[in-house]
Amino acid sequence: MKTISPIAWIRKAALVLALALLGSTPAWAGKYASIVIDLDTHQVMHARDADEERHPASLTKVMTLYLVFDALDAGKLKLSDRLPVSKTASRAQPSKLGLKAGTTIKVEDAIRALVTKSANDVAIVIAEKLGNGSETKFASKMNAKAIELGMTSTNFRNASGLPDKKQITTARDMAKLAEAVYADHRDRYNYFSLSSFTWGKRKYANHNELLRKVQGVDGIKTGFTNASGYNLMASAERSGRRVIAVMMGGTTGRSRDQHVSDLLEAAFLEITGGPTDDDLRARIAFGERAPFSSADNLAMAQLRKLQDDGAVLVSSNDPALVAELEESTDEGDEAFEEVAEGDSETADAADDPIGALIEASPAKTQLAAAPAPAAAPVAATRRAATPIASVQTTLTPQEAILITSEVATGSIPSARSLDQLALPISAQ
Repeated sequence: MKTISPIAWIRKAALVLALALLGSTPAWAGKYASIVIDLDTHQVMHARDADEERHPASLTKVMTLYLVFDALDAGKLKLSDRLPVSKTASRAQPSKLGLKAGTTIKVEDAIRALVTKSANDVAIVIAEKLGNGSETKFASKMNAKAIELGMTSTNFRNASGLPDKKQITTARDMAKLAEAVYADHRDRYNYFSLSSFTWGKRKYANHNELLRKVQGVDGIKTGFTNASGYNLMASAERSGRRVIAVMMGGTTGRSRDQHVSDLLEAAFLEITGGPTDDDLRARIAFGERAPFSSADNLAMAQLRKLQDDGAVLVSSNDPALVAELEESTDEGDEAFEEVAEGDSETADAADDPIGALIEASPAKTQLAAAPAPAAAPVAATRRAATPIASVQTTLTPQEAILITSEVATGSIPSARSLDQLALPISAQ
């Protein structure tokens, strides 16, 4: 079998990857959901699949922080208190601070670490403190609070959002949680605005890129697991009006951020009665609402695995490999992202004024009528700035096959060139 070094392969692959995974389904297919709420009027301005079950991922930590704020208000915790780190917490999966068993961390540092780094070890430390030594008991408190807040479709199983098939929620329930945090703990809400957190010699930037890019955004949380896709709960205020937007099931962090930004812009335009241009309508219509997802995502996860630890790529049906990829909770490494775009079923315009703006768009009609290039079904609506087109094909070998195609956007590579690019590989 031909081998190439991870560095050489990464250089060759660049941003374009497609993986034919035999007998499998894209991990994020059908996971999109979103909701936008005017916090001042409590009007639901937009909702798509907002009541469908989804996995919260690290949005879970917003409830963990809510209970921390409750404990601070009740005098059960102080910001200066030091929390002990157990062996269980020290062994948490990333993303984490890397806390050592037997050490401690201050409550305020723990809050900052959850908001910015989304540290899973810190979430467990907090859960064990407030759950009398048990994360399971803390999860029961989380569920009791969820019921109190009207989150009737949510079930928490842990404090971090690490993968658990029974940890479910909806976009609507997450919006209720975002509202509650702002209403009940407004004096501590500024924690969600932190741009970074320094621990030891390392400085961690907040995963919520909208804090730095979108006018008025001052919180609240990102989340990602392979089961959930890329999630984002965002809140923004302009001219005294506050809007909350929740999106779940994105295919990349970058496209998720753009979509939520567009939802917020459309919401404020609706509130102020300003005109909405066709570009904005089209971006929302063809943003992160696809009922499908490119297999590129799993290929990128394999690439990260190859890059990080030099692991050999084995059979695509190997359950150990698939299980490890599906347990991924990396929120920060987006160097090899691709954007998959599409449209979902339309909602009733009377209940969805943002959707009504979209449906009235001539740009959407034109885009919807345009046939997708046959050679690039997944990347048909690729951003204009993307210099390389991704091509998906079906392969028969029983080993994982990675395909690279450095082809100009809009061109169609020949079958011969695809054959030359199909390279079974393993790390040296």
